[in-house]
Amino acid sequence: MDSAKEKLLVDKVVTAFSGEITATDTFRGDVTHTVKKNSLKSLCTYLRIEKDLGFNYLVDVLGVDRNTDTKRFEVVYVFYSIPNKQRIRVKVQLDDGESIPTVTDIWRGANWPEREVYDMFGIVFDNHPDLRRIYLEDDWEGYPLRKDYPLRGYKDEFNPNGEERE
Repeated sequence: MDSAKEKLLVDKVVTAFSGEITATDTFRGDVTHTVKKNSLKSLCTYLRIEKDLGFNYLVDVLGVDRNTDTKRFEVVYVFYSIPNKQRIRVKVQLDDGESIPTVTDIWRGANWPEREVYDMFGIVFDNHPDLRRIYLEDDWEGYPLRKDYPLRGYKDEFNPNGEERE
């Protein structure tokens, strides 16, 4: 992304959401805004409908376990503007056990990626239309991509070498 487009993107979002953006980073032309959880939906809507921005494609929704005492998790949304050939990331930081609003009413394509983040990290998306496990059995205990999940998994009939449950 050229620096003029990058500056316009940063300026428009930071101006429209002053006080709600907690950090803005740029790396190799890609902008990342960290936003307060309560502003996520309004920022996502703004990115989609603002004609100068036009982020009309949801690329992915990702979970990150930072394994810290505060704001342990991050949910990262990656958007792309096909007309402007720009990419942006929006991050929300969460404490363990904290939920986040779904964006499926803005991007229907967020349905399965949000379910994947739920299944692998245990992050709950409020008002999700079908929040259930997507990979693992319904009775599976734990969330495999959390850093506190045992490397070999838990011991059971299919995994005799796993760790004993406490």
